[in-house]
Amino acid sequence: MQAHRELLKTLYTMAMLVEARDAYTGGHLWRVSRYSLLLATDLQLPREEVERIALGGFLHDLGKIGVPDAVLNKPDKLSDEEYAVIKTHPQVGADLLLDHPLADLVIDAVLSHHETPDGRGYPNQLSGKSIPLAARIVGITDAFDAMTSSRPYRQGMPSEKALAIIEANRGGQFDAELADRFVALGRAGKLDHVLGHSEPGVPMQCCLSCGPIIAVPSDAADGEDIYCPACGGGYRLSKHSGELSLTPSGKRDLVKARQPRANNRLIDKLLAENQKLNSRKRPGLLEMLFG
Repeated sequence: MQAHRELLKTLYTMAMLVEARDAYTGGHLWRVSRYSLLLATDLQLPREEVERIALGGFLHDLGKIGVPDAVLNKPDKLSDEEYAVIKTHPQVGADLLLDHPLADLVIDAVLSHHETPDGRGYPNQLSGKSIPLAARIVGITDAFDAMTSSRPYRQGMPSEKALAIIEANRGGQFDAELADRFVALGRAGKLDHVLGHSEPGVPMQCCLSCGPIIAVPSDAADGEDIYCPACGGGYRLSKHSGELSLTPSGKRDLVKARQPRANNRLIDKLLAENQKLNSRKRPGLLEMLFG
């Protein structure tokens, strides 16, 4: 199983390195994965299916590796041409996974998370229940995180407003039953420990120059220089009694700010979580594939 664990690690690492190119979405993959896990668990799906959906949530944006930085990090509204480029990322992600041994675990979420029940999504204009369950779940959780996350050009909206938008678009943009369940989870406060965090117990930090978009990796050391991925502004990290704080350092370095980096500590946590689940009597997702 060690070889299988290493294969799973490659998926997490690939996804993190792609996310590191995007200056505005620190922690997005972890949050979408956690929200997806919570919704799949609420559906009382088999454990291996819950794991698969959570993994798909983490991998869903893999295809953004094919989107140019100028488009991915544009702080203003995209042109029609730029939006057309963004819309290629589900197919690009599916193509990247084509020969990976674990592709079957995540392909539904990667390829179809922008399909919508009304048939107006992309890339294949699927509708209703022809959209795989994992993709319908990730479609909701991805949209919720996008709405509640801040960007330099706008503040993230309150959770209740985002939930109301999902509720208003049930049956059109979002699967009706899944939307109802997700909204209920949100209004019960069961998403709050994920909202505004970049990984377990690590709240997003504020860039004093351009907005609250700094995701501090849990493996960053006390005293380490941290840079805002949007403006490149530098901060000195302080870790005391489990609390994080950032103090402006006066430095600015966009190269270091946007240098791809996989958070190995978070990857290890996610792998340990999978291993803990798989240690129980019922088979986990890797056993389902490899026996």
